[in-house]
Amino acid sequence: MAKLTGTLEEAFNEQVTLELEASLVYRQLGIEMDMLDLPGLASWFRAQADEEVVHANKFIDHMTDRGAHPRIRAVPAVAAQAETVLEAFEASLAHEEKVSESIRNLYRLAQQEGDIDALPLLSWFIDEQLEEEATVSELIGKIRLIGDDGPGLLKLDDRLGVRQSNGTEAAAQ
Repeated sequence: MAKLTGTLEEAFNEQVTLELEASLVYRQLGIEMDMLDLPGLASWFRAQADEEVVHANKFIDHMTDRGAHPRIRAVPAVAAQAETVLEAFEASLAHEEKVSESIRNLYRLAQQEGDIDALPLLSWFIDEQLEEEATVSELIGKIRLIGDDGPGLLKLDDRLGVRQSNGTEAAAQ
């Protein structure tokens, strides 16, 4: 495998940071759900946060395997807030869309740089992001149908609360 260097190495470092930022966004959204007394939704967001750390680790592992030095950049303060379940999932979708666009840009850069070794990893992430956006979009649709219906929100809270986190190591996924 060719060494990862230059512009692509810097872009991968930025992606590592963005994945860790996504983890913090999900952690904050989990807190917001705890504040609404929805522990199942809080648990779902915490599991998402753990998954984002796994994603950061995948980039880190790829970089170290290719002789690059991963460096976490400054993570901006988390601005995610939500007074409703819908707001939380809309914030989630907005961040997933930001991550998706960043990965597409990484793919374009890898193609431009002729770095074929990065393409399988980036293809996996493109598929993962499509799945993430579809899942959150579907949940937003359900939440819009539920509206402010207490029993409906409690049922969704119970349903999403059964999701288990697999931890934060890539092997756990």
